[in-house]
Amino acid sequence: MLCRCATPGCYVAHVTERRPSICVFLPIFAPAGGMHGDNTYSVWPLPFPFPFPRHSLTLPSNTTNMKYKLLGRSGLKVSELCLGSMGFGTEAGWGADKDASFDIMDAFANAGGNFIDTANIYKLGASEKIIGEYVSHHDRDYFVLATKYSLKDNITNPNASGNNRKNMMRSVEESLKRLKTDFIDVLYLHIWDDLTPIDEVLRAMDDLIRQGKVTYAAISDTPAWVVAKGNTLAELMGWSQFVALQVEYSLLARTPERELIPMAKHFGMTVTPWAPLGGGALTGKYLRGEQGRIKEESVRRGDRAVNITKVVIDIADELGVSPGNVALKWTMQQGFSSIPVVGATKLNQLEDNLKTVGVELTPAQLKKLDEASAIQLGFPGDFFREDAVKTNTFGGFYDKVEKRV
Repeated sequence: MLCRCATPGCYVAHVTERRPSICVFLPIFAPAGGMHGDNTYSVWPLPFPFPFPRHSLTLPSNTTNMKYKLLGRSGLKVSELCLGSMGFGTEAGWGADKDASFDIMDAFANAGGNFIDTANIYKLGASEKIIGEYVSHHDRDYFVLATKYSLKDNITNPNASGNNRKNMMRSVEESLKRLKTDFIDVLYLHIWDDLTPIDEVLRAMDDLIRQGKVTYAAISDTPAWVVAKGNTLAELMGWSQFVALQVEYSLLARTPERELIPMAKHFGMTVTPWAPLGGGALTGKYLRGEQGRIKEESVRRGDRAVNITKVVIDIADELGVSPGNVALKWTMQQGFSSIPVVGATKLNQLEDNLKTVGVELTPAQLKKLDEASAIQLGFPGDFFREDAVKTNTFGGFYDKVEKRV
């Protein structure tokens, strides 16, 4: 397709079948339409070949502050922040409309972000549709699109939800249509149903990967022992292993440190925390009297949460940054591969989140945050920390032996 930009004589051709977008200069005047620099275009069909000089579509400069991490044990390079799109669409009475969602994705991409997270159920499918429309007019290969299956997107039959193979195949086909693409970069199992054998899940995901409809497998909101069994089976059988684990993790929700995060470290999986700002509580908005979606009786607004948020605010004041920057950066400096999923329904929210990549917490600040938000690991985590156990297990050499990271 040929698209009109604001530059006289310049038209932008978008080829979505895994080939880069190109600009074609024609000896005609392009009427005022989209803004080339803003990646917004008016679409015109092109009924003839491209014998003209061309240059690449404007992409984020490599001088941006955004860095890229490898997703788990794979070679896939993703931005150190992941854009969450659960709020793309206005279904259920809240969220960003299409234009606002496009502005958010523009800002994210222009800052060097390439990792976008969605799900079949988000906004009744509207999230995937908005992303699909946006990406179909940009370079598809620049973006790493992650979506999820498992949760109902219709109630027609008992197999239209759950982790089973039948639902996975159906859900993926529907997501591909909404996303207007022929492949999904990362497919997550969304929530464990405690019914489907994990080998059924992994074999089905591996089949989709071999078909080229999915590139990488991942999992979310599932017990550590299930994920560990799955990746062990996958390694034994030669199937694709889970490369990422998505769980709730923040200064307000540290229980994944008991089993899930140690498991992820062992298998070389990247953790992609959802609700890294505690649903907005860690920004301090509720302490300022602002309104939001979290109910007053929620634990995210309880006494413990208030005390933790006050420490976050104090450190933010020290650094001259926002509390949200501090809370996000804490999840990124925990000694394991972690890429927080940052949701936004307003452009200014994303703009503030993007500043996180330029923040660095000192060891003293990390210690203060850890102490304020500490949890009991329970057995066996706290047991392993007892001095007597360390002495007997290491024969008095605990402090002299290198630890695995």
